[in-house]
Amino acid sequence: MGIVVLVDVVAGPSIGFLPMMALGPAFAGLIGNVRRSVVIGALALGLSLMLSIFNSQVDDRRGYTTLISVAGVAVAGVAATAMRKRREAELASVRSIAETAQRVLLRPVPRNAGQLRAAVSYTSAMAEARIGGDLYEMVTAPTGVRLIVGDVQSKGLEAVETAAVVVGAFREAAYDEGDLMAVGQRLERALARHLLGEKFVTAVLAEVRERDGATLLNFGHPAPLLIRPDGSVHYAEPPDRALPLGLDLEDGPAPQPHRVPFVPGDQLLFYTDGVSEARDPANRFYPLEERGDLFKDPDPDAALAGVRLDLTEHIGTPPHDDAAMLLLRYRDE
Repeated sequence: MGIVVLVDVVAGPSIGFLPMMALGPAFAGLIGNVRRSVVIGALALGLSLMLSIFNSQVDDRRGYTTLISVAGVAVAGVAATAMRKRREAELASVRSIAETAQRVLLRPVPRNAGQLRAAVSYTSAMAEARIGGDLYEMVTAPTGVRLIVGDVQSKGLEAVETAAVVVGAFREAAYDEGDLMAVGQRLERALARHLLGEKFVTAVLAEVRERDGATLLNFGHPAPLLIRPDGSVHYAEPPDRALPLGLDLEDGPAPQPHRVPFVPGDQLLFYTDGVSEARDPANRFYPLEERGDLFKDPDPDAALAGVRLDLTEHIGTPPHDDAAMLLLRYRDE
């Protein structure tokens, strides 16, 4: 608006620069509050009136048109600012609800359980979302530490609802049931009441007892990565592939529990396909098995942060799928 005043005074009314005074109120609606937009609109209208008098255009049709235009844009700017502030308040409310839902659905896992240390990383494919179709949970049961990491075969709110069903059922079953097969059956029954059509959930369940290794039960999920103290890694593959949760087990092979050596100094990384199937611009998968050095950090949270950063650099673009990782570390001391 200052430039418009300067040009109009120096060059005279023949340039016809005065209508551009409306740019001030127009841009005022993009930032700031309603009060600021009102002040800038009033200032623009006052300056336009003063310049119209200075240029002897106040009784001219062009002068009237300019004043009406500036006034109209000023009113529109105030209205736009009010609408923007209302939408920002609504978005803040929605984000607050989403954060509450995240704490309920994907609450922080216990950082310590005996000699076990745990860390979690979750990245949503939606920039404004905090939760999605990936899920995890870890509980300390009477028989040991039990956990689940899974991935719902759907997107949006439907995936979140299904993830909530699985996590809720697991929290109850992990305390009540005597073995992982019984926990898996509880999850199957819960999903049978919830899922429609051919929806399913891939998941891996684990139970860790001190000095007794780890028992895994894999429902069609990517195999966890076992990292040894010397940096060597290998996948804890199940003996046979099994159907995911939510599909009729009579139509295919049921998963069988299998034991994995898990001793002090070892680490187990559970993850979803947002990690294992992430591709770079050349369509190459993320080489997770080649990233054993990233897990040497003494802080498991820092180790996962390094993996997450490396994964982001590998993709090179915003993620197309949710990515969850849960790192379980068996401490030496």
